[in-house]
Amino acid sequence: MTQPARSASSSAQFLIKDAPYYQEINDEITLYTAAYDARIPMMLKGPTGCGKTRFVEHMAWQLGLPLITISCHEDMTASDLIGRYLLDENGTYWQDGPLTTAARIGAICYLDEVVEARQDTTVAIHSLTDYRRTLSLDKKGELLSAHPDFQLVISYNPGYQTLMKDLKTSTKQRFAALEFGYPDQETEVAIVCHETGVEKDMATRLISVAHHARNLVGHGLSEGISTRLLVYTGHLIVKGIPAIAACQMALVRPLSDDKDIRETLEATVAGCF
Repeated sequence: MTQPARSASSSAQFLIKDAPYYQEINDEITLYTAAYDARIPMMLKGPTGCGKTRFVEHMAWQLGLPLITISCHEDMTASDLIGRYLLDENGTYWQDGPLTTAARIGAICYLDEVVEARQDTTVAIHSLTDYRRTLSLDKKGELLSAHPDFQLVISYNPGYQTLMKDLKTSTKQRFAALEFGYPDQETEVAIVCHETGVEKDMATRLISVAHHARNLVGHGLSEGISTRLLVYTGHLIVKGIPAIAACQMALVRPLSDDKDIRETLEATVAGCF
């Protein structure tokens, strides 16, 4: 026996109730708002931990829209995005996937690190990112027209691109793009102070460590210390962990297993504190 389709009945569960803290860096809020008003799909590019996800959360809150976030991975199938038939004691029923749910209720659907997904999976989004704004539920025999408020947003880290892990040109050209980087020092100090409660002098010292590490990118490091890691470090310091120990725990050890690189980072930490 086939039961009625099951999906999220209310968008309220996906609304962000409190304003996520976000410091604008390069007019991205204005640019994104214009893109949303035109319902243009968006692509966010930038290194790990630079604020892409927080930005999407802030924009969803500012626009008053539900937000459904999907963390992409190499085992993710099109059915994981779109939906599938499931079986329980009462028979079979259709379960919408998160992409389908977002298209039905008029949410922002955010595909985080989209290049991690298989290319045959990302092709499933094509019809939602052009004039059609439709999603074909082939297994269910339904052509879903996206809600007028729906928008698709994807993100990825260009530094991790390879020939095997990259978006097809036919996919990239369906999106407008914003590029993100690490904030300038003054902005990053403000972020770390706000997010953790550390004093400005402490935040400035942490960011000095980060700047030294970011200068090593391409010289032993594939990526620098992220703003996210600086926030982790600040939280540890506020909890009473000595600054050098907190830096070792949250800035040095996660970044590299190479002995020489770690010694260089440890010397940087010692010099800053």
